[in-house]
This record gives sequence, C-alpha cells and structure tokens, in this order.
Amino acid sequence: MERQKRFNGKALYQPAGKAAEYSPWACNFYTGCSNDCEYCYCKRGVMSHVWSTEPRLKKCFKDKTEAIACFEKELRANIDELRKHGILFSFTTDPMLPETLELTLTATGLAGISGVPAKILTKRADWLDTLIWASMNPILYRDKVAFGFTLTGFDEKEPGASTNQERIEAMRELHDMGFKTFASIEPVITPAMSRNMIEATKDFCDLYKVGLISGKGKDFYNHKHMSHFWGYLADQMIAGNKIYIKDSLLKYFNLTRENLASGWVNSDYNIFQ
Repeated sequence: MERQKRFNGKALYQPAGKAAEYSPWACNFYTGCSNDCEYCYCKRGVMSHVWSTEPRLKKCFKDKTEAIACFEKELRANIDELRKHGILFSFTTDPMLPETLELTLTATGLAGISGVPAKILTKRADWLDTLIWASMNPILYRDKVAFGFTLTGFDEKEPGASTNQERIEAMRELHDMGFKTFASIEPVITPAMSRNMIEATKDFCDLYKVGLISGKGKDFYNHKHMSHFWGYLADQMIAGNKIYIKDSLLKYFNLTRENLASGWVNSDYNIFQ
C-alpha cells in the first residue's frame, strides 16, 4: 500500500522526525524568537539559515492578511484530520511573543469556531496583560484551547523569556479560567530542577511531556540523579498525573514503549477529554 504523503502547506503542516512526536499537526507563521534560549534546536541544523532573535513573518506570506487567509484555506482542506488531532503553535518561534501573538490568537479563534483543538506552547506570560488577548475573548473557545509552558527552571538559559515563576503563575491563572494546561519539561537540564517544576505545578497542570536536551549524550547527566528522577516520575504517574515520556528519555534508559507500564500516556493523548 502506498504511504500517504504528508501535508506540507505554507501555514499548516504535518511535522516529521522528532517534531512529529510532539504533535502530528502544527502551524508556523514566523521564524526566529527573541527568547534566545541557549539550548534551542532551531539555532542549529536546518533552521539555522533563517534563524534570528527577531521573529520574522515567513517569506511565503506577503503580510499578516495573506497568512491568515492561507491558514483558513489549509484549515478547511484538512478539517477532518485537524478536528481529530488538533494543531500545535509553533515549532519555529514562540507563538505568544508581542510580534507573533496576534496571528496566533486569530488562528486559534478560527480553529475554535471550526471545532479544531489548538495547543499553544510558550515561554511567555506577559501576553495575559495585553489588549489583544482581552479583545479576542478566548473564553469562548476554552474547551478547544490548551496552553502549555516550557519549564526548565533555568531563567539564565532563556534570557528573553518570562521567568519560569511567571510562567507557572500564568499556568495557574489559565487553569483557573477553565483552560487545559500542559508543561513541557524539556529539556531536562538537571533532574532536581525538573522535579521542582513538576512539584510547583501538579495541582493545575493536566499533562507533562518530559524529554532531554537535544544532541546531548548520556555522559551529560548524572546517572544516579537520573535514576532517582525516573522513580519520581513513576510515582507521579501512579498518583494519577498524566505524563508522556519522550523518546530521548526512553533512549537514555534503554527502554521502549512496550516496556512501559500502562499508566504512562501516549503521544496521541487527548488533553481535551
């Protein structure tokens, strides 16, 4: 049987490789990011030639109006699959920067109207005080929008982002508003700090995704500390917290998904259920 070709539009696409593990569908309007994270994978490899600490609208779009029109067209063309899998914003920028916020929220609203779930992953909290956020009236779509925050605990490695504590407070606020929330505990820089991030959020976080620093070998981590961290994650899973273990962490422990107990969630876990 011929394998179905991945959709690769201007705004919407089906990621391949490691990105596909995080979400089967994504939307990118911009490249570049002012968070300027030390460990960012976009600074290396295939993205490096277009990378900048200033987010820029992708060259395939003439302006924001064309970008949204393209998003709407591609949304309609793939509506059944998108209603099933949802859309992640974004892999090539932070979708909630002052420059990227408007397009993200406009597209999220269009997705919500069409019954398509949206997951927004960010390291920013300042957008909660903006007029754009207030004017979009996102409460109307809170059953179709989940907000995720990358939490490493190391502000100095994310110099342009909101502090980790500000992100945690934003997560609590959004959860209190009725939105689903998730945390990307990736990259794990030290197991102790990642554990702190989970402890600080487990009362208002609906899903954790845990992974290691891209490109780092086993010798980067203290194996004893990592073993303790794995035990901690297992305890949290047993206690009922929803945790997805990324391939990088499985590889570290020489595990496969078949080795895992049934309590861990899969990559296709539906946070909106």
